[in-house]
Amino acid sequence: MKRVLAWCLAAVLGGAVPAAALAADSFPSRPIHMIVAYSPGGTGDVIARIVSEKLGEMLHQSVVVENRAGASGAIGARYVAGAAPDGYTLLVGQTAEIAINQNLFPNLGYDPDKDLIPIALAGVVPLALTVPKSAPYATLAELVKVIKSGKQITFASAGIGTPGDFAGELLKLRLKGNMVHVPYKGAGPALNDLLGDHVDMYFPGFPAVLQHMKGGTLKILATSTAQRAKVAPQIPTVAEVTGIKDFDFSLWAGLFAPKGTPPQIVAALNTAFNATLNDPQINARLTATGAQVTPMSTAQFTAFVHAESAKYKTLIRETGMKVK
Repeated sequence: MKRVLAWCLAAVLGGAVPAAALAADSFPSRPIHMIVAYSPGGTGDVIARIVSEKLGEMLHQSVVVENRAGASGAIGARYVAGAAPDGYTLLVGQTAEIAINQNLFPNLGYDPDKDLIPIALAGVVPLALTVPKSAPYATLAELVKVIKSGKQITFASAGIGTPGDFAGELLKLRLKGNMVHVPYKGAGPALNDLLGDHVDMYFPGFPAVLQHMKGGTLKILATSTAQRAKVAPQIPTVAEVTGIKDFDFSLWAGLFAPKGTPPQIVAALNTAFNATLNDPQINARLTATGAQVTPMSTAQFTAFVHAESAKYKTLIRETGMKVK
């Protein structure tokens, strides 16, 4: 595999061997750390742990997944942005810390557009409007009636400014409901409180709750994207049930490196990561969680990230969302 990667790098560089290339020649020569900026159990964490072992095989090195949660992903993103640009500390970046935070929070301590380099997209997943097993409503239509009645409904999120927060706030705005946001430091803690009946609803990424739905411990009432999820086509979308036509939220995860990482290393990681996604077993496992697996070049992924950032900048302006 290293010979294949070396050939890819030579093609990218056109035979040039700058000083940075010499330092990158032996990459990777030690374990690589992939940072997930949320607690264990969330979508990014699920995806990272599915791909890490195979990615390690592709690179002939261990790939270690670490969780550095807090501040809607900002703590983990800041940590990677300040790491040595050598390819050994990478971010499993998700929608919030890459496309939303800089449009919502002042003084983040990092700029995703300037301090992080997009490497590859892992997958895009719908959010799932999920309620406890004991909830008195079995469909979204029944929940909508409760919301419109004025009864207070609490909705959890993995943090302020995450896609799940936006989904709940837009539902609250359009249904004029008495809905109270309860932010957590990651999807895992939010999911635990939903399982414990401490909150009324939550919009987690599909991978985090699919097994709970199959096991009957949680109920998924709807999905957040414009189209139904392929993994569960029987579940309606929020837009279908409520008539909110612009209700379309997804959660994506991809690999990022600190600014200054040599292009040879970025190219090698893109090649290995996409090869991992295309492995039949890994692809099947990711798809089974509800993820739409979409291998991209670094240029394609960079364009995707910029489009997502522009989308949320517009959404923040239209909804008037502010940090409280």
